[in-house]
Amino acid sequence: MSFSAAPALPVGRSLLYLVVAGVAWGTAGAAASLVFRVSDLGPLALSFWRCAGGLVLLAGALALRPRRARREPEPRRRRLVRVLGTGIGLTVFQSAYFAAVEVTGLAVGTVVTLGAGPVLIAVGARLLLGERLGRGGLAAVAGALAGLVVLVLGGGGGDVVPAGALLALLSAAGYAAITLLTRWLGRDGGGGDALTTSAWAFGVGAVGLLPLAAGEGLVPHTAEAGQVLGLMAYVAAVPTALAYALYFAGAAAVRSATVSVIMLLEPVSAAVIAVTVLGERLTPATVLGTLLLLTAVAGLALAEARGAAAARRESPLAA
Repeated sequence: MSFSAAPALPVGRSLLYLVVAGVAWGTAGAAASLVFRVSDLGPLALSFWRCAGGLVLLAGALALRPRRARREPEPRRRRLVRVLGTGIGLTVFQSAYFAAVEVTGLAVGTVVTLGAGPVLIAVGARLLLGERLGRGGLAAVAGALAGLVVLVLGGGGGDVVPAGALLALLSAAGYAAITLLTRWLGRDGGGGDALTTSAWAFGVGAVGLLPLAAGEGLVPHTAEAGQVLGLMAYVAAVPTALAYALYFAGAAAVRSATVSVIMLLEPVSAAVIAVTVLGERLTPATVLGTLLLLTAVAGLALAEARGAAAARRESPLAA
């Protein structure tokens, strides 16, 4: 995700934070897969507990954070749009992602979500914000679409479930909506505090998911209660509160194109865990589709970097 924050860290430490965040996010789906295997907890209930746990931990982090210099308050209507939009997008993003992991597996669910997200952002930015794609961006979008087609149609052995791929695309759409909303609200140089926005967004997600999660079953029935509780606590603490905090801190001092490439660690680490720990099988078509998607995301990042460099050459003061 992309949120604004004041840069304060050295670039080297920022890169380390981003690497840790990307790998941690890649473990969220693995923890969800294990929860689904040993209990009857559903994706909506797990997403609710992730939001609730993340809210508690982020609220604690905000309470302990040193006070910052007062800044001009964000207009109420703008703040409401930011919080509700981010909360709804976050809810769709992670709920559909957990559902995709449950239906089609960790590797495919993560790769489709994280591969399609940047592509949807690029297309949405062109259609809604007037940002240019360029030839490199168009080639990357075409490559990503090819990767999705190979994944969905080439998995002959049933390794890729079309319904799961659609859920992953829905998750990617939620991710893209959050990023596009943040870009739109930040066009005038303003932006809410990243951790505060995230805490409120998790609160919106928890409230919105509560009735749906209650219908699905909030309390898991399992013979492995300790394992399930430990995994749920891990999801709330490490790939949620810790990873988001590290991401916000690191992304503030690193170019967005670099962030996009480093975040490829998330689907890569998820795929490695899926094969080595969960025993999922990757067919040649799955591997080919995955490579096409990840190459497309890297291509979008490179295109963005070239565009930023061109902007600096044309107008150094504006850049």
